[in-house]
Amino acid sequence: MPSKKHGFTRVPLIISFEEKHASIETYGFSGTQGSIFLEGQLLRPTSRTSKTVIIFMHPATTLQLLPLPAALAEAGLHVMCCGSRYAKNDSALIMEKVAIDMGAYIRHAREVLGYESVVLAGWSGGASLSLFYQGEAENPTITHTPAGDPVDLTAAGLTSADGVMMIAAHASRARILSEWIDPSVLDEQNPDNRDPELDLYNPAGPCKPPYSEDILTRFRAAQRARIRRITAWVRQMLEDLKARKAKEHERGFVVHRTMADPRWLDPAIDPNDRAPGVCYLGDPETANVGPAGLARYSSLRSWLSQWSFDDSRADAIVGAGRISVPLLVVENSADDACPASHPRLVYEAAAQTDREMHVIKGATHYYKGQPKQLAEAQSIITGWMTSKNLLD
Repeated sequence: MPSKKHGFTRVPLIISFEEKHASIETYGFSGTQGSIFLEGQLLRPTSRTSKTVIIFMHPATTLQLLPLPAALAEAGLHVMCCGSRYAKNDSALIMEKVAIDMGAYIRHAREVLGYESVVLAGWSGGASLSLFYQGEAENPTITHTPAGDPVDLTAAGLTSADGVMMIAAHASRARILSEWIDPSVLDEQNPDNRDPELDLYNPAGPCKPPYSEDILTRFRAAQRARIRRITAWVRQMLEDLKARKAKEHERGFVVHRTMADPRWLDPAIDPNDRAPGVCYLGDPETANVGPAGLARYSSLRSWLSQWSFDDSRADAIVGAGRISVPLLVVENSADDACPASHPRLVYEAAAQTDREMHVIKGATHYYKGQPKQLAEAQSIITGWMTSKNLLD
């Protein structure tokens, strides 16, 4: 593989296919006219052809402006950055439908663009999607969403990728929410009604670092309990709407205070090289109440598919145990978004397949301002793909 830097062009990708809508999930023309429109970019080196393409896809955002895809393209690799139908608005996101979107990109890569090999690059929230997709592509089992709506992945024609990477990633959106949600909230309609003993950000409260094992055990249990209270309300509301036999069959709601992980305040918990007192969204206390917090807005069906720990199927740990293709796991040691324990759990779950794991010392979540760590990530990926005959 050449070590020189290549120039590359950004080629717009627009993929569309027909799909009947039971209800409108996204605003605007693309979400209301009976077709799904997907938008992405192909980062194509100007001086190097390839039979292999790397696909970056996240359920809820776009990735073409991240440092890593550009670094890979500069190294001569062909990269597709793919937005789902819910790009930049995950309030109604259904993971099973995002898997269908990923399948459409993979078919486009092979049948239209002519690539022979496809490697999934699961960055951040994209790892659970990529491993969920690959598990279903190899052995499809899902015919309905957790809410019971028909989304038949067994008939979707999902085609298998040739390898999967997990890079700077957590194990799942539902799992991470169960570790971040603020358990001090006692009333979902009034977030000011809180248990002071479980409020990380109460200056007068007892919940301060360093946290004892007893406090952490109680805190984690209360987080799961809050998730399950919301899930119970969601299921009851779906039943109530169905019983009314009216035109309202979905509802949006706000989930207050979802960014309260003790790891951000106590570096001794799940230790790595992250800086204490900050998270990837800045100050954790501000992020906890801000509009950009995880899972802040949700529909009933999206909650079950995306955020409910007991219901969501898109889990990288489960998915890793279902695949037969090679798996690369890359942990960034100073990541303040993805817990240090998650990559190892995914790696250990994939004992049945060819797997490899690396830790990049000092790397943050985005590699921003870290050319050395970014170059190391590019080198690890290129070397792994070459060793697995995934790069021509």
